[in-house]
Amino acid sequence: MENEKLTIVEQLRTLLSEGDVTAIKEQVAELKNHFYREVHQEQEALKKAAEEAGETFEAVVDETEQTFRQLLNDYKVRRDEVIKKQAAEQEQNLLRKENIIAQMKDLANPETADVMADLKKMRDLQAEWKTIGQVPAPKVQELWRQYNLYQEQFYDLVKINIELRDLDFKRNLEAKTALCEKAEALDANNNIIEANRLLQQLHNEWSEIGPVARDQREALWERFKAASTIINKKHQAYFDALHQREEENLAKKQALIERLKEIDLTKLKSNKAWEEASEKIQAIQQEWRTIGFAPKKFNQTIYDEYRALCEQFFKAKAGFYKTTRDMFSENLRLKRELLAKAEELKSSQEWQEATQKFVELQNEWKKIGPVARKYSDDIWKQFTAACDAFFEAKREATKQEREAFKQRREKASEKWHKGLESMTDRNRLIRIYEGLQAEIRTAENNILFFTSKSGNALVKGLQKKIDDLKKQAAEIENKINEIDNE
Repeated sequence: MENEKLTIVEQLRTLLSEGDVTAIKEQVAELKNHFYREVHQEQEALKKAAEEAGETFEAVVDETEQTFRQLLNDYKVRRDEVIKKQAAEQEQNLLRKENIIAQMKDLANPETADVMADLKKMRDLQAEWKTIGQVPAPKVQELWRQYNLYQEQFYDLVKINIELRDLDFKRNLEAKTALCEKAEALDANNNIIEANRLLQQLHNEWSEIGPVARDQREALWERFKAASTIINKKHQAYFDALHQREEENLAKKQALIERLKEIDLTKLKSNKAWEEASEKIQAIQQEWRTIGFAPKKFNQTIYDEYRALCEQFFKAKAGFYKTTRDMFSENLRLKRELLAKAEELKSSQEWQEATQKFVELQNEWKKIGPVARKYSDDIWKQFTAACDAFFEAKREATKQEREAFKQRREKASEKWHKGLESMTDRNRLIRIYEGLQAEIRTAENNILFFTSKSGNALVKGLQKKIDDLKKQAAEIENKINEIDNE
């Protein structure tokens, strides 16, 4: 994104150094839109990364954007200066042309006309008129009307030499015929905007050329007008198509917004559900970026609605993961309390009482949910080590007693024998159960850190492993409960 932004900055810099600042408005606007689309995508990516990391996001204006803004400001200042200068020049040009028209009016006055003397004056005025630049737009049509009126009145009044007049008509005919050919050639220009701009220049040139013979005047104008009509229709069709595409883009964006609204945040209760929803959001965002502008009056409004829905989702997602982290913290606190009790109890020689307490601690442990992955293995090893230390000490301390039991085992009752075997089985099953719980917690911790980028197959495989482990743990727990009931 940064390279693209730098490229746009250099394009704008080149455009400002080479182009006429009053004729590059559309190019500047296009570069501006392109640049800020890149800025928006970059900010959205940074914001998403910050939100997923649980950090606060603050948008900043980097050096590239500052440079771009400065170039835009330079463009506006230069353009305003040029426009201001042009406006002053146009006012001055208006005064000059009004002065020429006043003189032409005097020359066209039949009471004061001097044919031979006034002919040169008229041509001088015509030559001077052609050297004068643009005037304020509202005055153009009336100026030309008066100019042509007094020019034609003068030629009719003074009845100049027919050959001289025919020569002027011939030159004007050649010039206007050339303009017709240029206007007709514009039909081959695929750049409609440029073709329309060139057509306007041709019309300005047409207005500055004098009249042609009266019998050719209408046909020549109809030819020029016909060529102009083709370009004007193309120009109108271009903007009609543009507006149609904008309407279609609006409909597409509205459909994406409806898809965003269909995602019910209240039903997202698990990491898997949130990641599946995130995949949908990311797919919608990717599709949004492929759609062009909507109509100007709707473009900002619909973008604001789209952005608000996306922000609402990612804010809720961040809240879910914060709650999960808080749950991990609370579970870790509870397990540390049980660990402390086990550490304190492991040295006890009150075998029966301590055994019962260890059983209670183990039962409480399995009721507590998962903790963060970086703590889960370590605290589980510490807890099982404390349990193992106690039961190993108990086994050593009661070794002689067990030997005596062994000697009397054959004389003992079947019920006592079965009960002893059951206790042995119970301890073995408890260890198997705790091992399964440890695997479940580790797998559940791992799945919380998978995203859609990890692949659905991997997430599904891990979820199946968790389901199988839970099924095995439930079967072991039922067997332990059956022994306890006996």
